[in-house]
Amino acid sequence: MDAIKIMVNGLPGSMASNVVQHALKDARFEVLPYSLTGPEITATRCDVAHQAITLIHPDKKSEAIAGIKNDTPLFVSIDFSHPSAVNPNAEFYCHNGLAFVMGTTGGDRPLLEETVRASGISAVIAPNMAKQIVGFQAMMADASEVFPNLFEGYTLEIKESHQKGKADTSGTAKAMVNYFNALGMPFSERDISKERDPEIQQKVWGIPQRFLAGHGYHTYTLVSQDQTVTFQFSHNVNGRDVYAQGTLDAVIYLHQKIAQDIRGKVFSMIDVLKDA
Repeated sequence: MDAIKIMVNGLPGSMASNVVQHALKDARFEVLPYSLTGPEITATRCDVAHQAITLIHPDKKSEAIAGIKNDTPLFVSIDFSHPSAVNPNAEFYCHNGLAFVMGTTGGDRPLLEETVRASGISAVIAPNMAKQIVGFQAMMADASEVFPNLFEGYTLEIKESHQKGKADTSGTAKAMVNYFNALGMPFSERDISKERDPEIQQKVWGIPQRFLAGHGYHTYTLVSQDQTVTFQFSHNVNGRDVYAQGTLDAVIYLHQKIAQDIRGKVFSMIDVLKDA
């Protein structure tokens, strides 16, 4: 099978860089030497491992993509850019017929999905690309349907910690709110406790110093009305490797859907897991 050509956008960001590093070591993928970048980036080139990648700034992207598509008609775009760029980037991909995998959180999510459904391409869009965490989410989603209001009367606390540079609240934590609501606990996304202070993360959360710049810690605590029963669920990730690996699995899945000429479809990481 020919290698799947991918264009990783969001360089020189840490998550995009991690995906490139993993893809370069995997014979199933060919990394195109280009990346769409943000207006705040002044560099014109980014070196990841042994690969030199040209950074394409917003004012040049339409012209650049036309040339890239002319040379490489079929490739999958991977998006790990800033939350503020979620909807504009999706519109750009759809307008230019670029199937994409988006792990960036934030933005107007309903509009994001509507944009893809109204287009001629398909995409994998997920707030979390870690397969094991997505599996946990799927179990919670199933429980919320099978056992509605199971935890009625319980209080809920959701705490999440990510690196200082993460601008928005965890998309995973936001997604979990819906499941806990269905299980009988009123809770709003606004009530999620978000930690971004490295000193507190190290001293209070116990996050290793070397992972302060890249981690995702989540804790969900459920307490009964009389405070005699406590349930707690946690998933803590140090580094970014697990997200990169899941992203590349999503690329393979989307590439298969492209081969089947499936258009205007939004897939989730749960879809990817079910097809694995």
